[in-house]
Amino acid sequence: MYTADPNRYNNMLYLRCGKSGLKLSAISLGFWHNFGDGDQFDNMRKIVQKAFDLGITYFDLANNYGPPPGAAEENFGRIFKLDLKPYRDQIIVATKAGYTMWEGPYGDWGSKKYLLASLDQSLKRMNLDYVDIFYSHRPDPETPIEETMEALYQAVHSGKALYAGISNYNPEQTKLAHSAAKQMGLKLIVNQVRYNMFARDVENGLFDTLNELGMGAVIYSPLAQGLLTKRYLDGIPEDSRVRKSGVFLKESDITTERIEKVKKLSEIAKRRGQTVSQLALSWILRNKVVASVIVGASKVSQIEDNVGCINNLEFSEEELKEIDEILNS
Repeated sequence: MYTADPNRYNNMLYLRCGKSGLKLSAISLGFWHNFGDGDQFDNMRKIVQKAFDLGITYFDLANNYGPPPGAAEENFGRIFKLDLKPYRDQIIVATKAGYTMWEGPYGDWGSKKYLLASLDQSLKRMNLDYVDIFYSHRPDPETPIEETMEALYQAVHSGKALYAGISNYNPEQTKLAHSAAKQMGLKLIVNQVRYNMFARDVENGLFDTLNELGMGAVIYSPLAQGLLTKRYLDGIPEDSRVRKSGVFLKESDITTERIEKVKKLSEIAKRRGQTVSQLALSWILRNKVVASVIVGASKVSQIEDNVGCINNLEFSEEELKEIDEILNS
């Protein structure tokens, strides 16, 4: 029987999510990859146990994570039943709906029909009575934003979710969603977006919008699908994500120019007593609107390395300038 490390809260940082009462572990565990039916269950279980033992309390899922879609939630549900059930009140479980989940007109996008049906299915797969955060995974250009927000309102007011969030919404869409939700008496607390040293679009207005609205940011793909690690510095390993699927990280993404930048960033990391992945995570967490950074892991050692970024979150002006020069070169 798994028993959590009694010292798990000593070294993790917990950050308030916008102007809500909710604090999230600065590092969270994502189930986008490595928790499908083709992955080893014992390894998944060890990763989740280690994450919780290191103070990670936020577990981020979506209905379509797998493969196949739904598999990550099912596997999390098994792990929850075996290991985490006694700690339910100490963890944050989030799920999302908005991408293709099942056939027909009611299994995709942002209708009330789809979102609420999906949440019911997610709860069954995960063996949960409620999720802590339910997200609209992407804006739907053909569904009125009021309907999508009404679905989130109903999820919260039915007790099936404690908080509501959005994901992949740009500044204008965020403002519209926040306004529509507010009129219903629903507070959107978070926008989950992609952000890393190689993908900085959200710096152009979104962070300011979230600050203005009192919302937090949760970040996914902080390591650019593994590019901002030492993994590709000496070529492409056979067991890498590129070789296994090549869907989200393609061989063409791993350019000589980017590898050179990672090598230069590694030198800064070394001076700071960090790995390059720790540097990349610390760099994101310096932004005060960020409440949590989602990391993926295929092995326990990656979780241990990532959590180590907490030990050095301060940057000098010189370091930030040097990083920008490398990234803009």
